[in-house]
Amino acid sequence: MFKTITLRVIALAAVILLIGPGIATAETITVATAASMKNAMTDIVHKFNAENQQDQVKAIYGSSGKFTAQIQNGAPFDMLFSADTNFPQALKKEGLTSSDPVVYAIGRLVIWSSTTDASKLTLQKLDDSNIRKVAIANPDVAPYGMRAREAMKAVGVWEKLQSKLVLGENIEHAAQMASSAAADAAIIGLSQARIPAMAKLGSYSMIDERLHASLAQAFVITQRARNNALARKFAAYVQTPESQKILESYGFVLPGKR
Repeated sequence: MFKTITLRVIALAAVILLIGPGIATAETITVATAASMKNAMTDIVHKFNAENQQDQVKAIYGSSGKFTAQIQNGAPFDMLFSADTNFPQALKKEGLTSSDPVVYAIGRLVIWSSTTDASKLTLQKLDDSNIRKVAIANPDVAPYGMRAREAMKAVGVWEKLQSKLVLGENIEHAAQMASSAAADAAIIGLSQARIPAMAKLGSYSMIDERLHASLAQAFVITQRARNNALARKFAAYVQTPESQKILESYGFVLPGKR
């Protein structure tokens, strides 16, 4: 009996040795992604994972500022796709990245509403009596909120609107408040306004991008992933024509295409 078991173990070991070199170790990376990119990134990740079934990308969504703070405190993220360039640059300066920041898209701000015709809304009209609550992303941690504040200050309504403002943790949360009528209007990204569900519920008007700093958005690979081939592969994939087409479909402007 002992001899039989020994022979089986030897045979199994031989099989493993024969097929072992052909077996690739599955890789998974976690990508911290700004909420403004949620819909576009969901499509990009789905397509990438379908084409690379052995290796998988997992995206989580939130505010760029909070993700940056988490990376500074050792969070196990392999990449950060920020809604600006400042947070990636800060991580680079602190030695927490293994790549330089790469601008992958430029966002746009809009005024969106489901309770009024937003195509006729301006920042100044947000002070009208029929607009009781205005949702924006928290300007302390969310780049889209920062730019919304800059735009409102530029036209002189920031102070006037203080009693009306409701802050979302990120741009997606601000959009949710407006779409659920918890706010009469919201300043959100064009990428949110172009989602079919949002387009069906309401309307929007573009905010003049000259009223605020650029919404150029950059990604970095973290130090944690400095030797991770999958992170480099996904970084390259996001810059392919296929991925760029997805970004453009959600209203993002591509670098160099202004």
